[in-house]
Amino acid sequence: MRGLFVTFEGGEGSGKSTQIERLAAHLRAEGLDPLATREPGGTPLGERVRDVLLDHELSPAPLTEALLMEAARAEIVARVIAPALEAGRIVLCDRYVHSTLAYQGGGRGLDAALLEQLNRTATGGLAPDLVVLFDVAPEIGLERRERAGGSPNRLDRESPEFHRRVRERYLDLARREPDRFFVLDASLPPDDQERRIWDAVFPRVGTGRRPAGA
Repeated sequence: MRGLFVTFEGGEGSGKSTQIERLAAHLRAEGLDPLATREPGGTPLGERVRDVLLDHELSPAPLTEALLMEAARAEIVARVIAPALEAGRIVLCDRYVHSTLAYQGGGRGLDAALLEQLNRTATGGLAPDLVVLFDVAPEIGLERRERAGGSPNRLDRESPEFHRRVRERYLDLARREPDRFFVLDASLPPDDQERRIWDAVFPRVGTGRRPAGA
């Protein structure tokens, strides 16, 4: 039986990574064996592509950026995501195809039909069962990133207009697929986010009970 595929989307500093860890912990408490991974990344090749894409000293052309994303995506689908789903596991992926539509489409202005075709080619048409969209005003997300410390990556340094376009495209995608998307107010406290995410995921897991404290 095919597993469950949940992806997590949102702008910079939206808090996806923290909530993926919390959800994975809930699922393990249920006796399940979730696989948590990320894009770009998740494979040796993908992690190298990630380093290139986030390097603030580089400035790839928009189409180059998109093709690098798709190359890393094809690798993680073939090597990690598809085998795990075929084994019946729950896969939690930090970013997937909708990131390309939002960042390279909304942010960079590349043609949406082209990006959709590239996504289909890279994934073989593998779509997520559920997309959790962490929606937060870009200025809030970027302020969080700054407070967290560390060096800003190339995307952190993009203009406010770029980040607004990314957010608008994400929300447009969610409106087009309301049955696939769960839009989360990512300005809520982390514990509230955690409960709402579990409420969205739990009916699809079907373990028959809620984890303690949820």
